[in-house]
Amino acid sequence: MEFTAYQKRTAAWTGIAVLTGIFVWLLAPVLTPFLVAAVLAYALNPLVNRVHAWFRGKTPRWLAVTLVMIIFMLTVTGVVMLIVPVVVKEMPVLQSQIPVLLDRGSHWLQGIFDRFGIPLQVNVGTLKELLRDYFSSKPDGGGPSGIESVLSSLKIGGSVAFAVLGNLMLIPMVLFYLLVDWERIIANLFRLVPRRMREAVHSFATEADEVLGQYLRGQLTVMLILAVYYSVALSLFGFDLALPIGIFTGLAIFVPYLGYGVGLVLAALFGILQLGVVKALVMVGVVYGIAQVVESFYLTPRLVGERMGLHPLVVIFALLAFGQLFGFVGVLLALPISAVLLVAGRRLRAQYLQSDLYNA
Repeated sequence: MEFTAYQKRTAAWTGIAVLTGIFVWLLAPVLTPFLVAAVLAYALNPLVNRVHAWFRGKTPRWLAVTLVMIIFMLTVTGVVMLIVPVVVKEMPVLQSQIPVLLDRGSHWLQGIFDRFGIPLQVNVGTLKELLRDYFSSKPDGGGPSGIESVLSSLKIGGSVAFAVLGNLMLIPMVLFYLLVDWERIIANLFRLVPRRMREAVHSFATEADEVLGQYLRGQLTVMLILAVYYSVALSLFGFDLALPIGIFTGLAIFVPYLGYGVGLVLAALFGILQLGVVKALVMVGVVYGIAQVVESFYLTPRLVGERMGLHPLVVIFALLAFGQLFGFVGVLLALPISAVLLVAGRRLRAQYLQSDLYNA
């Protein structure tokens, strides 16, 4: 049985795709810093080009890359230093208030049960003891606490810590070289494309780049607007942690619904400690409810755009699916691959609508 040229090409490209997937899956831990750097390079390259253009090419590109990387790293460090110390400082307060909150909650539930004549006793003693064990060391020294057990299981101070430290040192280095040679790398990759396919590949890549660029720029604008909104709105309620939690929630919106949910939980927990249950719930309901409505019905459709962006449900499914298949590396690949698949889907749909099968 002889195969046609088309069948041979299809088999060859399918084999390349399968081998690439196996390669990524097997080398996922090693590829992580390179993929992180590649995603960051793709996002930062337009800014590097603009900075380099401001100097009108009179300075080397590496100088523009260095300037952009310094600004980016200072921004990331500033956000981390704004959020982490506050959470670490407030955690002992949360730990000490958990039993009080549990007692209040149990009395409230017991009152509801008594009002409706339900013979049910609420006992939170076991839960308080469990939480006390997991948030603090055992007083008798009889064993490690929950936190100590987690740290031990993660081997903090061992291989995991060295791997994280190594990645943190490797990512900026790889990012620098990628940004310096980004145009050359893309050109070299394009030269590997067969000549007869270059026009189609160039058109496809351009459209995918436009879709992904529109999504990233629009999402960044939404994140900045929401970060300002949350910070100001929470501060109007007299919430002391309005700035760090507001900024965190706004930036975490990049992961649809998950970031919103985490920010809401943090605001509710620390709000209850400072403002009390009723005022904290009112604050969270008003601030986060308005933000969800405005973001869903105005900001995302207007700034991201349904035609040029990726639907939040598509992003959620892609993150979960690729994360399940390839772990953290899959999460990094989810958004770029989703943009490519979106463009491919559009083109397949256009071909189908022009085909004899549809028009017959």
